[in-house]
Amino acid sequence: MTCRSGDWVRIHSVILTPDQRASAIPQETRAVPLEMRVKGWLVTAAAAIGDTVEIRTTLGRCYHGTLEAMNPPYGHDFATAIPELLRAGEELRAMLTEAGEETA
Repeated sequence: MTCRSGDWVRIHSVILTPDQRASAIPQETRAVPLEMRVKGWLVTAAAAIGDTVEIRTTLGRCYHGTLEAMNPPYGHDFATAIPELLRAGEELRAMLTEAGEETA
């Protein structure tokens, strides 16, 4: 399945390999990589699962990683993400910013 720019996705990235981990942590922890999974909107034009992509999170941070899932569900398993609700926070922030500039 191909994802397009603006789709809600999850990426995976290895932050530290086992040999890069601190010696002060337990051996069991040091034996595995430190991994990151992040959800956000796809910035890359188009991509398939397994491609290296860039995303933008709800807080506006940009991350690079391997595309793992399209429209990933939340871990609490109430349902899949609803695109209209994901954008509501950004739209509200933009409206509040615009209203603040008009009154200033």
